[in-house]
Amino acid sequence: MAELLLHLTEGPLWEAARGIGTFEMSTRGRTLHEEGFIHCSLPHQLAGVAEMLYGTGSGAGNGAGSGDAELVVLVIDPDRLTAPVRYEPAAPGGEEFPHICGPVPVDAVVEVRPWPRKGDGPA
Repeated sequence: MAELLLHLTEGPLWEAARGIGTFEMSTRGRTLHEEGFIHCSLPHQLAGVAEMLYGTGSGAGNGAGSGDAELVVLVIDPDRLTAPVRYEPAAPGGEEFPHICGPVPVDAVVEVRPWPRKGDGPA
């Protein structure tokens, strides 16, 4: 089995995707169709991504501007995807991040983990 991919998103967006059968949000405020792929992380990359997008580093919760939406981590099995996964750097010569080049079928999400709010757990 390939390494599991992680995607941080707002809980209501995931719930909406479950209703239609596919998840198509690329990153905070941008869809797959706008971005061209869905941003993902490997486990060691997730805290940095959370800090950058939501101001929530290592499980610190909802950052400024994220409203009251609960954040969740989608755990994605790449073997269940129908779209290819490309690993590309965020900046030239930088660390590579996984990008899913199409919608994520809800059955490719094998676990949904809560992302703690500030003060809910260890940093």
